[in-house]
Amino acid sequence: MKTVIFPADDPLTPKKAAAIIRSGGLVAIPTETVYGLGANAMDEAAVAKIFEAKGRPQDNPLIIHIACAAELERYCHDIPDSAYLLAERFWPGPLTMVLPVNDRIPRRTTAGLDTVAVRCPKTAVTRALIAEAGVPIAAPSANLSGKPSTTTAAHVLHDYGTDGRIDAIINGGACEVGVESTIVDLTGARTTVSFAICSSTALSLSKSPKSARSSSGVRYRRPRAGHEV
Repeated sequence: MKTVIFPADDPLTPKKAAAIIRSGGLVAIPTETVYGLGANAMDEAAVAKIFEAKGRPQDNPLIIHIACAAELERYCHDIPDSAYLLAERFWPGPLTMVLPVNDRIPRRTTAGLDTVAVRCPKTAVTRALIAEAGVPIAAPSANLSGKPSTTTAAHVLHDYGTDGRIDAIINGGACEVGVESTIVDLTGARTTVSFAICSSTALSLSKSPKSARSSSGVRYRRPRAGHEV
């Protein structure tokens, strides 16, 4: 089977891509940061295909993508108020939050961790796909492990070809940001922020809700360029 390319501006694309996701397939999805390699986050067999296709280590957890902040309670528990404040300010957009995961998300998706990274992407066709599929989409960056991040559909085709290694690609053009999202860990006593966006679209702490800061302050880490999340 050949890899199918869906144009992002086709109103039927979310429905067609959602059918692939629900059937356990892989769809490369555009986001404002980088292209992701998506599968049903609740389907362990589908998630295993992500690791196999990318050559990704099994102990590297996956980010799940949701359509809106209201879906957080479906997949996470003990969600702090700061998560909703951050979502109100920065979602949809290039912010990923690490939260305690509930048992609806398989341990294969979280690499055995009791937390999960969640974000709501800005790209409209991808949010429409998530809503149409009715499931969260697990999607690390679509590049083969060790390769540069994919920021166009052509980059995805270069890595995977058209021979069906992945089922489909949604061609949404070039990514607006071009690097992985900023990550905020809200699971501990100290909020940890990993800045991966170093451009005019960067998330500024000066705009973050004060309640997102713990009494012990905020710790910063800057991932290496091209760091795969």
